[in-house]
Amino acid sequence: MTATLTQIYDARVAAGDIHADAAQRAVLPMLERVRAGLEAPVKKSGLFGLFTKPPEPVRGLYLWGGVGRGKSMLMDLFCDAVAAPKRRVHFHAFMQEVQAKIETARRARVEDAIAPVAKEIAAEIRLLCFDEMQITDIADAMIVGRLFELLFAAGVTVVTTSNRVPEELYKNGLNRQLFVPFIGMLRARLDVHEIASETDYRQHRLSGAQVYFTPLGAQARADMDALWDELTGHDEANRLVLHVKGREVVVEHFHNGVGRTGFDALCGAMLGPADYLALAGAVRVLMIDDIPQLSAARFNEAKRFVTLIDALYEAKVRLICSAAAEPEVLYRAGEGTFEFERTASRLREMQSADWAAQA
Repeated sequence: MTATLTQIYDARVAAGDIHADAAQRAVLPMLERVRAGLEAPVKKSGLFGLFTKPPEPVRGLYLWGGVGRGKSMLMDLFCDAVAAPKRRVHFHAFMQEVQAKIETARRARVEDAIAPVAKEIAAEIRLLCFDEMQITDIADAMIVGRLFELLFAAGVTVVTTSNRVPEELYKNGLNRQLFVPFIGMLRARLDVHEIASETDYRQHRLSGAQVYFTPLGAQARADMDALWDELTGHDEANRLVLHVKGREVVVEHFHNGVGRTGFDALCGAMLGPADYLALAGAVRVLMIDDIPQLSAARFNEAKRFVTLIDALYEAKVRLICSAAAEPEVLYRAGEGTFEFERTASRLREMQSADWAAQA
């Protein structure tokens, strides 16, 4: 007999993999309902099964609450257990993919460029699991209503997490009145539930922890690995690929809002402010390995690093990194050293307990 989500959760608690949490456990029957609906046999309609309409999607679930409440962990547990065609993806990365496909359809002069994109998605899956639904970009805001209308009509079920209640999505955004019907659609198609756990597990793991490791070497690598394992629960990670204006921003390792990649992948590549803003919007914690000693010969990398840190700082992304030297001496000679002083100051501030609490 297949184990229920509650049984799977309790087994992980007993094994010491996770801590028991009443607020998390209360969500499991809701997810089990969605799972049961997706795994039930699909009834065919029409004459001898011909001219069948897509099945009605199972009513989904919108889980929201503060950072570190275990939303992503519950999503993983649910998605792994569901025996149905599915996809688990970070919402920001998904919308970047959708925008790129819509642009391709427009270049092909397709009249309704969103329709073939929705059709392609619905042909492959019955369940979309989104991590961290958040909408800050006007392009996303103008797309989601039509896109999700088509996905629901095609029988796709949606389960998503978010840090905010649906009514707070795209708050104060440009032309928000055009976006508001999407909120009604979410309410009509998904049960909305707040995870009100009093424990912020992510913050607990980072509370008082060292987050800047220098010098580079075996010890710094071991310390970074240990924090990565703590933050991801030793689970397998995936690559995060963000598509920004025809470019790819790649984070080699990504899990539950935590990304990890090397300095060269972010600052050695031809990336700019838009790329770093997209990255800052896609991760809650970013681990950067092997920040080198910078010099005038690496001015371009230093300039990109300044832009990257500005984006992470403004977005309140928690930064963990290993570096060749302390922030104040990472870049001491070359054009832009004055500007780098602010970056060094921000790197220092981002290590503090006060800033961690804000993040």
